[in-house]
Amino acid sequence: MNYRHAFHAGNHADALKHTLLLALCDALTAKPAPLFALDTHAGAGVYALQGDEATRTGEAEGGLLRLLAAPPRDPSVQRYLAAVAACRAACGPDACPGSPRLLAHALRGQDRIACCELREDDAALLKRAVGDDPRVAVHVRDGYAAMRALLPPKVAGQRFARGLVLIDPPYEAQLDEFDIALAAIRDGLARWPQAVIVLWYPIKRRSALMPFYRAAAALEAKSALVCELLVRPDDSPLRMNGSGLLVLNAPWRFDQAARTAADALRDALGEAGTSSRTDWLRAPA
Repeated sequence: MNYRHAFHAGNHADALKHTLLLALCDALTAKPAPLFALDTHAGAGVYALQGDEATRTGEAEGGLLRLLAAPPRDPSVQRYLAAVAACRAACGPDACPGSPRLLAHALRGQDRIACCELREDDAALLKRAVGDDPRVAVHVRDGYAAMRALLPPKVAGQRFARGLVLIDPPYEAQLDEFDIALAAIRDGLARWPQAVIVLWYPIKRRSALMPFYRAAAALEAKSALVCELLVRPDDSPLRMNGSGLLVLNAPWRFDQAARTAADALRDALGEAGTSSRTDWLRAPA
């Protein structure tokens, strides 16, 4: 489905993904122990909404730009918009932060971030976007392979007991991307069982995701949560009608923040009759 980040920066999927990513970071940083974050499909880090790729699709009009014009009152969405404002203050008035920039914004001096990007052109842009931030390492490599190489995390001799993995694949070249992602998650959980692991996925027809839900519920995690936003009825397999996040080992009470945020985004971005969903595939014990 050709999901290169630059073409879809600031769309409704970004709004959901990045709002909840920041909520996860805030939940994790509530405790003092240092964190490690791995972004497996990091992209370029920062995007220009007036650039060629973003203007070609115009998808930000139905996502970030609509939120900026009429900001919802939900605190998690407000947090996302504040992070966008911080990025724009540093990078220009039409800048849209990707997940690496948001991780760097939300995490602390004692935390560490590894960002993987296979495309050399985007990796070069990513290195420029993170600059000389000593917390951030950029790897020009396959993100799934990096999960095997970098987990459990150890940076400069320091081991990290806590942290998160964000898997945000393009779903374009691999017809079996769900199977590949789930296999990587199984291995990641075996290597770092306490990690919060997040998988973004597109929704065309929600009914087609039933095998994925069953496989996700069977993963060896303490909990499995799905949070989804449909901005159009899921009656067409030819377009992305919504998206979701699978969150494994979600922090305490994260589901409550996720539910209210997804509902707020539905009200702000969705067509009449569309929906949001935040449900446990496996509730925590």
